[in-house]
Amino acid sequence: MVELNDIKNKLKRQELFGKIKHEKNKERHKLRKQREKEESENPELREKRLKENVPNTIDNMRVKDDSIDWEKNNVVVQDTNEIEIKEEDEENVDAEDEEEEEESSEKIDELIKLLKVGLDNQTPPKIVLTTNTNAKKMAYEFANSLMQIFPDVKFVKRKYGITVKEMCKFCNNRGYDFLIIINEDKKKITGLTVIKLPIGPSFYFKISSYVNSKQIVGHGNATSHVPELILNNFQTKLGKTVGSLFQALFPQNPDIVGRQVITLHNQRDYIFFRRHRYIFRNEERVGLQELGPQFTMKLRRLQKGLKEDVEWEHKREMDKEKKKFYL
Repeated sequence: MVELNDIKNKLKRQELFGKIKHEKNKERHKLRKQREKEESENPELREKRLKENVPNTIDNMRVKDDSIDWEKNNVVVQDTNEIEIKEEDEENVDAEDEEEEEESSEKIDELIKLLKVGLDNQTPPKIVLTTNTNAKKMAYEFANSLMQIFPDVKFVKRKYGITVKEMCKFCNNRGYDFLIIINEDKKKITGLTVIKLPIGPSFYFKISSYVNSKQIVGHGNATSHVPELILNNFQTKLGKTVGSLFQALFPQNPDIVGRQVITLHNQRDYIFFRRHRYIFRNEERVGLQELGPQFTMKLRRLQKGLKEDVEWEHKREMDKEKKKFYL
């Protein structure tokens, strides 16, 4: 058969290429119809084919993180050469790695305990909400949206020259549990700092893709009912710490009558915030109405204490590893 590269005439080369492409499409459609006929006679063949044809995505090709309990979470990971992951024998793990893992686990457990200090699952935590100095209109709009989300929150306008430590002292003297600071730059919401009082830890999230409720087509109006909280895909030790933070911000007794739900979905270290209301159309059909707002968070820094020792920080070099995630 004559190869395309051997034909010098451009028109004849294009004509031959079209014929080859047509024959390939014809053969593919023929195989597809034959397969559909076989699967209609035997449905098990279709189930087997769909089970084997798993597409390669960044999520299922992620690099194994030792801080994830893979068996417990039933996470499927694809190695560089084969789909099945060969589990390392505990006997082959180095003593140094075990010590580092134990030390990391102790730090994470300590941070999770600090998040639960002084909190009751049945009563909402007392939260103070403020902004950076010289905040503009967008920061106050975002603050208004957050005040509709958290059950017991008070907004305090930050005066010029007031430091974070002074704000923490102000909140501690009045028995508040959390301090949330909205960061705004060039009329855009850029970050969110969450500090657990009285002794930390502190979290800094980068905020992007903020959409308020009025910009969402067909949005509903939120009520004062305590929402149900759904945390999805927080698998690592760091991810569980972030999940514990969100659990501490909401009471664990949602008002089922309100039918409101807040979802925090982690995908590739980006945390997507959504708020919906269940709509029961009939006994079998259930719909969702979005209430808003929408925004995306990315953890940039975790500090022990009131913005003191850095426990974890996102660095630029981490973005080079496209298959490794930290939450």
